[in-house]
Amino acid sequence: MVKAKTWILKKHFEGFPKESNFDLREEVLPELQDGDVLVEAIYFSVDPYMRSLSKMWLKEGDVQYGTQLAKVLKSKDPAFPEGCHVVADCGWRTHTVTKANGPAGPILTRIVSEWPSDIPMSLALGSLGMPGLTALYGLEEVCKIQPGETVLVSAAAGAVGAMVGQICKIKGCKVVGSAGGDDKVAYLKELGFDHAFNYKTVQSLEEALEKASPEGYDCYFENVGGPFFTAALKNMKPGGRIAVCGAIATYNDTAPQMCPYPHHEIITRQLKLEGFMVKRWRHKDEESVKRMLKWKKEGKLKTKEVVTVGFENMPIAFMKMLKGDGLGKAIVKV
Repeated sequence: MVKAKTWILKKHFEGFPKESNFDLREEVLPELQDGDVLVEAIYFSVDPYMRSLSKMWLKEGDVQYGTQLAKVLKSKDPAFPEGCHVVADCGWRTHTVTKANGPAGPILTRIVSEWPSDIPMSLALGSLGMPGLTALYGLEEVCKIQPGETVLVSAAAGAVGAMVGQICKIKGCKVVGSAGGDDKVAYLKELGFDHAFNYKTVQSLEEALEKASPEGYDCYFENVGGPFFTAALKNMKPGGRIAVCGAIATYNDTAPQMCPYPHHEIITRQLKLEGFMVKRWRHKDEESVKRMLKWKKEGKLKTKEVVTVGFENMPIAFMKMLKGDGLGKAIVKV
């Protein structure tokens, strides 16, 4: 008999999440049937999308969704033998009995066999996992960046933004990043950003963006929404491309933010905007992870993690991530 601890979404978020939105419970798992796999979580990822899509994907009483790095303890699926490691879309659960695939796609994905022993496997939840793939596909598939172009990225010290900047440099681009703290700006410069600024302390976002790149921006990797988005539009080059990945500045709003309508800038500058989600290119993930692993081995990618210890601290880690506390990808070690 295997028991699992789970975090339940007790009540939908109104404004910024609180510990009272969650409830820690325990359940007994069923015996494995043909095709089932029992996994035990090692690390959990906490990410902004867990806030933004909560009401769309969950109802009150559901297990909080999310991704974990897990080890297969028992298996009745030959594709997932005991002892192998997987990235599992099983939510905030210490143990799970599941099939490898669900109605919406894969639930379990094996770590690539070429994963080097000297690279932490936890990075499969961060720079070498979903956040890294989000950065890669946003740049290559949406923005279609070219060497010599200038790229702007907001929330640049976050898990996705930091990868955006580093991939831009690998691809021969100039990259400008904004972040919400002087320590984060210093971190971006360590990563090789050509210019970085603290959006909280500049007098004018438009002037800061113009100063960083007087010639404008070919591409903008959008992570924040709100006033920064409006300012960025006014600094785009004609025909510029914008990959709309997130809007973290708006996720906890209880009333819509009011800002100038963007249509004039979009029309007159003939901008192309495209929203995207990383799963669109799932068929490329294995090859893409191998590419990023190669960059990591070559020293072209730097990574940081903010590690919270203890499954009981999942909500706290989640809220810290949303506040922007710490430098690096937020994860929880069981």
